[in-house]
Amino acid sequence: MKRSLLSIFLFATSLFASAQAPTENSLLWEITSPGQAKPSYLFGTIHLICPADFSLSDSLKATLARTQQVALEIDMDDPGMMAGMMKSMNMTDGNELKKLVTEQEYARLAKFYKDSVGVGIAMFEKAKPFILMGPLFNAVLACQPQSYEMSLVELAANQKSEVIGIETLDEQMAIFDTIPYKEQVKTIISMIDSLPQARKEFSNLVALYKSQKINDLYNLMMASNYGMDGNEEVMLFSRNLKWVPRIRKIATEKPTFFAVGAGHLGGDRGIISLLRKDGFTVRAIN
Repeated sequence: MKRSLLSIFLFATSLFASAQAPTENSLLWEITSPGQAKPSYLFGTIHLICPADFSLSDSLKATLARTQQVALEIDMDDPGMMAGMMKSMNMTDGNELKKLVTEQEYARLAKFYKDSVGVGIAMFEKAKPFILMGPLFNAVLACQPQSYEMSLVELAANQKSEVIGIETLDEQMAIFDTIPYKEQVKTIISMIDSLPQARKEFSNLVALYKSQKINDLYNLMMASNYGMDGNEEVMLFSRNLKWVPRIRKIATEKPTFFAVGAGHLGGDRGIISLLRKDGFTVRAIN
């Protein structure tokens, strides 16, 4: 249950208009800056993926072994994580799922989650609607998903490396209070109504991920019917901008293996472009 919830929570300006999108195809990057004694590394994950498509290469494991800590989007090794999630998962202002949809839509949601997902929707009544995406992905993927983040946590534990977060759980959860709850439910209903299309789109995304084509993956995310849908600024771009000085500070303290969703890497407002503009040398590792 803990691993599942942690994975779920993982679903980031014109000042940088001159920055260039990376042209290299890679998920793993070496990042260095002046004053940094040893390099750090940046890896793009996909938060949920079927085991058949999951792979941690020997090159990645060797790279992680050269670092002293792992930095994920949030600290998924924090023993207080579950309590924090339970505290911050509910909607504000007394909102409830039944208030966001019609009676017919609620009945359809309840039937789908019972029949196709195997969970009762009542347990999500007060939760931020995006949390429903987690169990929904089991129906989209038709498998028991695996998590890159949790696998990296295990590798870090094996080499006795600390796991830290680039942002806090509260920061990440607050994103879903800025996106109207009704919009979140609308996305979920849209996915349920077009599961074959959603499966095809996610299959294309996984194919691009496995081929390490981060700009094509970024473009697919931007065009997705089930993604950010006009919320790119709060979910992606503002987080990228906020993360860069934090990455610099963390990397200066000790060599670090950074791992964030691969959608944050590509594009001219992505992490790689912003790091290069900030003075980092960012080199693809094949």
